Amino acid sequence: MDAKDEQLGQFRHQNTGEGKPMTEESGMKVANDQKTLRAGKRGPLLMQDFHFYKKQSHFNRERIPEKVVHARGFGVYGDFELYESMEEYTMAKFLQEEGKKTPVFVRFSNFVGNRGSKDTAVDIRGFAVKFYTEEGNYDSLALQFPVFLLADAMKFMDVTHAAKPNPKTHMPQATVAHDSFWDYVVNNPESAHMVMWLMSMRGRPRSWRMMEGYPVNTFRFVNKEGKSTFVRFVWKPKLGVHSLLLDEANIIGGVDPDFHRRDIVEAIENGAYPEYELGVQMIEEKDEFNFDFDILDDTKLWPEEVVPPKFVGKMTLNRLMDNFFAEEEQSAFNPSNLVPGIEFSNDPVLQGRSFAYRDTELYRQNSANYEELPVNRPIADVQNNYRDSYGKYPIETDEVHYHNNSLADNTPAETPPEQGGYENYPGKVEGHVTREHPSDSFEDYYTQARIFWNSLSAPEKQDLVESFSFHIGSVKDKTIRQKNVELWGNVDTEMATMLAENIGVEPPKTKHVDVDTSYASLSQLNSPHSAMTMKVGVLLGDGFDGKEVNAALKAFAENGVLFETISEKQGMLTGNDGTELEVLKSFLAVDPTLYDAIYVVGGKSPMQMKFDTHLFDFVRMHYSHMKPIGVASGAGDYIIKSELNNMDGVIFADDNKDFTGQFIGAIAQQRFWDRK
Repeated sequence: MDAKDEQLGQFRHQNTGEGKPMTEESGMKVANDQKTLRAGKRGPLLMQDFHFYKKQSHFNRERIPEKVVHARGFGVYGDFELYESMEEYTMAKFLQEEGKKTPVFVRFSNFVGNRGSKDTAVDIRGFAVKFYTEEGNYDSLALQFPVFLLADAMKFMDVTHAAKPNPKTHMPQATVAHDSFWDYVVNNPESAHMVMWLMSMRGRPRSWRMMEGYPVNTFRFVNKEGKSTFVRFVWKPKLGVHSLLLDEANIIGGVDPDFHRRDIVEAIENGAYPEYELGVQMIEEKDEFNFDFDILDDTKLWPEEVVPPKFVGKMTLNRLMDNFFAEEEQSAFNPSNLVPGIEFSNDPVLQGRSFAYRDTELYRQNSANYEELPVNRPIADVQNNYRDSYGKYPIETDEVHYHNNSLADNTPAETPPEQGGYENYPGKVEGHVTREHPSDSFEDYYTQARIFWNSLSAPEKQDLVESFSFHIGSVKDKTIRQKNVELWGNVDTEMATMLAENIGVEPPKTKHVDVDTSYASLSQLNSPHSAMTMKVGVLLGDGFDGKEVNAALKAFAENGVLFETISEKQGMLTGNDGTELEVLKSFLAVDPTLYDAIYVVGGKSPMQMKFDTHLFDFVRMHYSHMKPIGVASGAGDYIIKSELNNMDGVIFADDNKDFTGQFIGAIAQQRFWDRK
C-alpha cells in the first residue's frame, strides 16, 4: 500500500449495514424508510417529514455537475396549438382559445446513463415540455411509459441507486443488466408493472419522434367556478409508436451513440417536423373511487379503453438550439411550475417531486437564479423581492425589496385569484399523521402487469422474453435470477418458465394472477404506421439502372421517405443512361442497423467482390431484423428464395409495374413479423 492509498484508506467505508439498524446521519434510528408522512391516508405530504427531506436533499447532491438522473439529453424548440377550448375544465389561459399557439422547449433524455452514454440504451426516457405561457412557465415532465417504478417519492433515491452503475467499478453504464437493479425489483414488487414496459419494445424507441410521453402523475384541472377534475396527460406522436429490436439497439449504441439526437436534428433540418397530439384523460371528483385501480397510484395506468383521452392540441417541434450548453445543459424543469387552472392532486409521487426538482437545480447550478437563464426565463413579466446569489442576471436598481412596504406603494403587489393570481385548490384534508399508502390497492402489484402482458401481440411477447433474458441473464447471483423468475411467475407463468430456461434456473412455483383483461391500446403494433421520415439505404455502384433508380428516389421524396446513397467510396456514380448520383456514405462509415429499409440496386465496382460482400451483409442484417428490402431489376442474386426464407417484405422490381408503390407500402409497414 503506497502513501496515497494509505491516506485514502481512512475514508473508505463499506456501507452494508448488515445486522445493524438503519439510522439517519444524526444517528437517529429510522422507523419507516418507505412511505412519506402525510395528513391522513389520502392526504398531502407534510413538510415536517424531515426524514424524507434529508433523504431526498442528500440524494440530489450526489453528483456534480451533470444531472443525477436524465443526464444525457437533447432539447428542441417548437409550439403548441390548441384544437378546442378547455374552458369547461380549466382556467389555464393557454388552454382557452381555439387556435392559440404557445411556444415550447422540449428536452428528451435517458434516465440511467451519464452524459456521455448512448442514446439507444434500454432505459426510461424523459419527455419534458416547458410551455412559455403568458401566465408564466408551465412544465410538463413525462416518460415514455404511462406508469412509474414506485408509488411513493421516498423510494426514488433507492431505485436510482439500484439502477446506477456499481459504485465500486462504475459499471455497467447505461443499462440495468446487473445484480443490484434486479435485486431491487424482486424486493420492491411495486416496480413490476413499469419493468414490464421497460423490458418491452417501448424501452427501445426507434426515435424520439416515435415515442409517447406520459407525465405519469395525477393532476387537477380547476375551472373558473372552482370545480376540480382529476387529469392525466399523454403525448401521442403523429408518426405512431415504433421501436428498435434489442440486437439493433445494442449495435447502434456502438456504431452511432448519438442515433436519437442525430435523427431529430436531421428531421428538423429536412422540414419533417416532429408532431405530437396532447391527450387529456379526465375523471370527475365524484368518480374518484369508481375504478379497480387507485387514480393516485403512479404504478397504475388509466386504461384508454376505460378513461378515453380527449385530444386537445398539437405540438410541433421546428427549431434547433443555437448552443447546447447554454440551452440544453442549463435548462431546468420543475413540476411545481404551474399556471392557474392546473393543480396538484395528493398523488404521493407528485407531492415528493414538487420538492425534488428545484432542490436538484439549486445544487447543480449553484444558484437560485437558474430561472433567469435565457432558456428558463418565462415570457411573462417577472417581479418579486428575491435578490442576489450566484450568477445574478438582471441588475436591479430599486431600493425597496421587501413586502409589505409603503415606500414603493406595496409593489410588487399580490394579484387576487379572480385577476389571475395562483390559488391552490381548497381540497379537504383530514386524518391522523401517518406513513401509509392512500389505499390498499396500491399493493396490488401484478394485475396491471398481467393486463399489459395479455395485451401484447405474439412478436411483442417474444421480444419481451428475450429482453428479460438478456438483462436478468447478466445477473451473476443465481439466487436473484431465481427470485426474479418467481416474481414474474405472478405476471405470467409461461413467460417466467421460458425465462427460467433461458437463464439457467428452476421454473417458477408461483402462478399468475387470474386476470384475462387486455387492451388494444397497449400494443404498439396497433399504433399508426407511415413511411414518412423512414430512412432508406440505397446500395449501388456504377452502371446502375438510371431510369428505375430515379423513379424510386422520386417516389421516396413524394412520400417523405429519407434516403442515403451508399457505395464503396464517396464521390459520383454514373448510371447506364448517364444519370449521375453522389454517394453520400461509404460502407466503412455506416452500419445496416442505421436504416429502416434498403434498396439493393447493385452495379459495378473496382473491388467487385468486396462490394458484393457489403451488399450481402446489408441484405442478411435487414432480413433478420424483419425490415423492408427493395431489390432492383437485375439485383435478384443478392437474395435468393429458399426453404429458410419466405421473402415476406422483400419487393422485387423485375417485371413489377408497381414496384415503387409496393416498396413504399412495405417501408410504411416497417417490420414483417411473419418472416422466416
